[in-house]
Amino acid sequence: MIPVDPDRFLADLHHLRSFGASGVGKGVVRQAYSDADIAAREWLAAQYAEAGLQATIDPLGTVWGLAPGKSLLVGSHSDTQPEGGWLDGALGVICGLELARAGVQAGLPISAVSFQDEEGRFGVMTGSRVWSGRTTLADADALRDSGGVTFAEGRARMAHMVTGEVDPSRFSGFVECHIEQGPWLDEAQEAVGVVTDIVGIRDLTITFSGEQNHAGTTPMHRRKDALKGMLRFQSLIEERFRNVVTPQTVWTTGHVDLHPGSHSIVPGRCSFSMQWRDGDAARLDRMETIVRASAADVAEETGLTLEMSQMLGLEPVPMDPALQAALAMAAEGQLPGRWRKMQSGALHDAASLSRLMPVAMLFVPSINGISHAFAEDTEEADLVAGLKVLADAVEAIATA
Repeated sequence: MIPVDPDRFLADLHHLRSFGASGVGKGVVRQAYSDADIAAREWLAAQYAEAGLQATIDPLGTVWGLAPGKSLLVGSHSDTQPEGGWLDGALGVICGLELARAGVQAGLPISAVSFQDEEGRFGVMTGSRVWSGRTTLADADALRDSGGVTFAEGRARMAHMVTGEVDPSRFSGFVECHIEQGPWLDEAQEAVGVVTDIVGIRDLTITFSGEQNHAGTTPMHRRKDALKGMLRFQSLIEERFRNVVTPQTVWTTGHVDLHPGSHSIVPGRCSFSMQWRDGDAARLDRMETIVRASAADVAEETGLTLEMSQMLGLEPVPMDPALQAALAMAAEGQLPGRWRKMQSGALHDAASLSRLMPVAMLFVPSINGISHAFAEDTEEADLVAGLKVLADAVEAIATA
């Protein structure tokens, strides 16, 4: 195994947590282009340079620690959710830093990275999607956060730090270590998971419109209640999905906008999000058919009108078989019988980079399956176990 230092690794993880520490447990508030995010990226660039890497910051604010020549890239992102955990993304970034340092000592070409705006202050994995060519910089610059700030305005805050572009052709592949953000490894008391694929996503907004009216004087049989349409839709898809989905399939309505939103008014309009995720593109398509048919049936049945937004569609991303095999061999060597192969239900930067190079991912447990919250945590022994598995795998990949 290349010479990683677990104590230094954990110390760096905790130091990164200090940038934007929330004061609530180990929670962190470090959204893209915030003061805390920029300070963390300055610190990270200094660590790369001190390790003997070429510290580079691209026009998006992504921070790179580049080994000379062709190299294997290891990393993730260091921005967080508005109420974020200390390990989401940060774990992969510090794994990249520690492995790149060890690579310098061992004479192995390993580069490291922290991508910008993975958590979606402005868009979905904005930094890695623009860098990988999945979206244009012009389109990204027009994105706005919830306060109306554009991506262009955000990245202008780091303009003085930019050193230049990074050519994707200099990398042979990408490996990302991440917390699972789910309960399976923790419940099974397993130490790591080798990711087989990242699920695909379908996401749209459905709007039912009825008749806004007085809540006290409108008889129940005369109401065109838009909220009831949404509730009927939820019941209908639960029933119709039953023979299509698997235990790994998930669907969510995470946002509901009720108009006008008064205790004494029958809602005239209800807009709500509908998102579903699965690793099988054909199943995602069958679910889309059910979603559209069910919404239309509810509208006809209730006398409501129906509008559906344009759908966001991201296809499932399989991990590279050779990189997967290296991770699996390292996991069995380090942790015999205490690991599994598993799907990722969350999106990650590896999905963006799969357009350019072979990619793979390794998961460590999330205590109680909690993430995107101040309570997010992982046992330090599991963090170190993940680092050691990654070190074995990266060494095998880099010397193959």
